[in-house]
Amino acid sequence: QKMAELLGLRDKCGEGSSGAPVLLAGNRLNLDVYPDGCLRFLQLFEGQRQDKVVQVEFLRLSGNDPHLDATLGILPHLRHLKSLVLKGGHARDEFGCCQHGSLTNLPTDVGNLQCLTHLDLSFNSLSALPSCILHLPSLRVLMVSHNSLVALPKDFGSLSKLTFFSAMKNQLKDLPQSIGELAELRELNLSENALEFLPEEIGNLHNCTELDLSGNRLSSIPDSLANLKSLQQLHLHSNLLVTVPAALASLPSLSRLDLQSNCLRSVPPEIQSSPFVHLRGNPLGEAEPTPQAGEPSARELQRLFLASGEDSFTVTCEGCRVVLACGIHLYFPPGAASNPLQICFRTLVPDPRWVKLRHHDVLLSRVLELQPHGVKFQQEVHVWMPYVSPQTLHQREVVVRTFSGQSWSDLRTQVEQRRRSKKHMAHCSVLHFSWFLVVSRLVQNECRVPTEGTLLFSSVDPNIRVTFPPGVTAEMRRVTLQVLPVCAEEIVEITADAGCRASPLLCLSQDSPEDFLQPVRIQLPLPPGVTGLNLDRSRLHLLHSNPESQTWDDITSQVVLEFTHLYAVFEVTHFSWYWLWYTTKTYIGGIAKKVYERLRMYQVNFIALQRKKDPEQVLLQCVPKHKVDPVLKKLRDRYRGPEPSDMVEMFEGEQFFAAFERGISIDMDRPDCVDGRLSFVFYSHLKNMKEIYVTSPVDRKGQAVKGQVSFYRGAVPESIPEDASRRRKGPDSLWLATLPIKLPRLKTHSEENPAPLNGSSFPPLNLGNPETGYLTQANLLSIARRVGADWQSIGLNLGLTYQQVERIAYNNRDDLDKQILGMFFSWAQQNMEDPNCVNKLITAVKESGRQDIADEIETIIELGRQKYRESIRRVGLEQDSSTEDSAL
Repeated sequence: QKMAELLGLRDKCGEGSSGAPVLLAGNRLNLDVYPDGCLRFLQLFEGQRQDKVVQVEFLRLSGNDPHLDATLGILPHLRHLKSLVLKGGHARDEFGCCQHGSLTNLPTDVGNLQCLTHLDLSFNSLSALPSCILHLPSLRVLMVSHNSLVALPKDFGSLSKLTFFSAMKNQLKDLPQSIGELAELRELNLSENALEFLPEEIGNLHNCTELDLSGNRLSSIPDSLANLKSLQQLHLHSNLLVTVPAALASLPSLSRLDLQSNCLRSVPPEIQSSPFVHLRGNPLGEAEPTPQAGEPSARELQRLFLASGEDSFTVTCEGCRVVLACGIHLYFPPGAASNPLQICFRTLVPDPRWVKLRHHDVLLSRVLELQPHGVKFQQEVHVWMPYVSPQTLHQREVVVRTFSGQSWSDLRTQVEQRRRSKKHMAHCSVLHFSWFLVVSRLVQNECRVPTEGTLLFSSVDPNIRVTFPPGVTAEMRRVTLQVLPVCAEEIVEITADAGCRASPLLCLSQDSPEDFLQPVRIQLPLPPGVTGLNLDRSRLHLLHSNPESQTWDDITSQVVLEFTHLYAVFEVTHFSWYWLWYTTKTYIGGIAKKVYERLRMYQVNFIALQRKKDPEQVLLQCVPKHKVDPVLKKLRDRYRGPEPSDMVEMFEGEQFFAAFERGISIDMDRPDCVDGRLSFVFYSHLKNMKEIYVTSPVDRKGQAVKGQVSFYRGAVPESIPEDASRRRKGPDSLWLATLPIKLPRLKTHSEENPAPLNGSSFPPLNLGNPETGYLTQANLLSIARRVGADWQSIGLNLGLTYQQVERIAYNNRDDLDKQILGMFFSWAQQNMEDPNCVNKLITAVKESGRQDIADEIETIIELGRQKYRESIRRVGLEQDSSTEDSAL
């Protein structure tokens, strides 16, 4: 609605038959912004507005709309339709990722739309191109990216007027020979598919100016590409190329040849010396690596290096090695896949609602999802996941944990450190794909207990032993032992009692619900400073608990305790958690409960900093206390702000919120915004940081706005002690900290001077000139709302360098909206004085496959021209000019 008001496209007739306003403006109908857009379309067509609907030339509907199927039958009635957009991706799943639309086909009669020139079916579920498309005689732009197409029709070349075709991120394995018949084609995007070879006929696309074949499985390209005399940009990065034709360097119009991340060990001198060729990520000049025993040579084993933004690749029976942009390595041995298989992957922000951590677990990585889930490989696939190294390794161990859809389980894991990068990697092997993450857990010792009995001891503290006598069980059982060492200084600090001491906490579990048939003998070391010579038995207490009860019971009188000079020994028939305490306190169970709760907490501080060059860009972070100074030292050059908050305590995986108050607000449409507050989840070894843009509804031209950001507790992990949850009930107990935020006074109109555009705080923006029409700041913001994941392509086509685009993506990696705005305003800052900048923007958007946005920009500009002409006429009338020419 806001965009419609900006563009002046709001239907003056007001409402549809349902009484709800719609975007029906002349020949345009934009309904993809409504969750029930298709239903509104049906109501319009079946109601009193049918005469206007059938005149529509530009129609946008959402592929995620549940009423889409019922709407498709109306499309053949729109005889004047020129542009049809049925894109998916408007809805998000529980992980915040875009969901594909439900569209799988189009009615046959759609082929009768004689005027249709622009068709966008991206982000849907098409497995084959609808046959009716081949009968559209006027079609010039076709976009079917982000679908599941495996092939194009043999007579695809019948679309003789096609000038733009994008099928990126599908599953195309080959191309029809008829593709060479697309004589008018100017731009062809087939990136991120599974193409292994190209037909020679592709060299007949003599009008093609840009060809994108990146992210496929091409090992070679045909020499006929050298016939594309109009070609300006050729993208071949992230393939398996081992050679390229030298004739490519002689293409007269070529300004960019991207060969990055291939398998090129040598290239023709003509290409290597060309200034427009990009070769980074190739093993140029390297010798063939020597294979390890049992492994195929590098010539036999394919190697894939996936760039940022790629999310799939194909594995064949030959196997391959894959390196993802996020640093994850995969190894598919030969024979692991019996048939070609497309592998999809994504990394997810851990959500505590389904990432369930156990007591004393520490999360060390994001969640990796590998698909397909239901496929079993013939051989184990090896996975290496980078992780944040925990501070203490001698008392903990790193494991990869996988999710079956119902529960999490630990995999056998090897820890490695890369020699060059010094990165820590967790290595595991699996037969099935699922979700994976890396955690640090208490060292786990386990054994199988036979009927003959056995001995189990802790590798953390060998003095802790569990002895199973003969006849202890009738069937084999698996027993697990974990030990939590407790620092004596921590006990004294928490209890405020110098005489209070405790042994390491022993955690025992088994895979059988039955008690043991014979008593199991357990040996624990006496608390620090206590020996058999100075032991006062009245002060020694053996406590028992389990994770579910959240209570500690004194069972000293229920067991027979034996003592040596250094150890306490007792016998039990069932397993639980055991803790030996030495104190004069009477209610020892309550003290142990308090201490155990504090041992699971982290002391943290909150920071809120504003970027020096743009105070409206605010960085929020929750930092463990020992990391505050190093973090502030890194940020000091670019940010300023108040001192960190006072120390508070939080659990691993605890949710908290940030609320901007007292005249400062944020975009409520953010996916991480809940009831006007930003949602965070605290993980001690991950970056609990977000960088956002804030605004103020208060007029800042007169004075600065002195607001604040407050942090509040949210949902806590289910396994925290009951007392901790009880203490956090009520609005006051939810508050954690408050830090000031100050937005400076804006300059008045007389004070304003041209200044760099930074984020969303910049002087009024006018791109273009009065005669051709202006593009204002509000226009640019409304356009940005529709760009989505295509912003990087648009930025490159606008002339931004790869480094600039990567920097924008990295600096705003948690916020897609900020990435889009950063790209637009970085470009605007460099082109404000260029009178042709608006035309450049339109061209760049078209080159990126977004004809719909290009149409909107052209409409905005045309409205601007009309307003300018009207204003000139009015001026002429006031001056009593007799003709329009004199006014002009």
